[in-house]
Amino acid sequence: MTTSKTEWPLWEIFIRGQHGLSHRHVGSLHAADAEMAIKNARDVYTRRNEGVSIWAVEAINIAASSPEEKGQLYEPSNDKVYRHPTFFDIPDEVGAM
Repeated sequence: MTTSKTEWPLWEIFIRGQHGLSHRHVGSLHAADAEMAIKNARDVYTRRNEGVSIWAVEAINIAASSPEEKGQLYEPSNDKVYRHPTFFDIPDEVGAM
């Protein structure tokens, strides 16, 4: 995919809902700068005033692993069995967790 010089940068949009504690990714849009990205995100993704906070992150600044790297990325955690909840015995008095 080629990007022409006239195309605005891609921004990833995250919104925190009124009853949410964390931001969640809601989509992407093109905008000239961060201020425009936030204003456009407000218009596109919060039509019913459901958000209390918007994050706009330029997509080029996001570092991510790829699904092909899954094995080598997560394999070291397989050696740490104590991190799995099945390793611990939970007393019956505790109830459901």
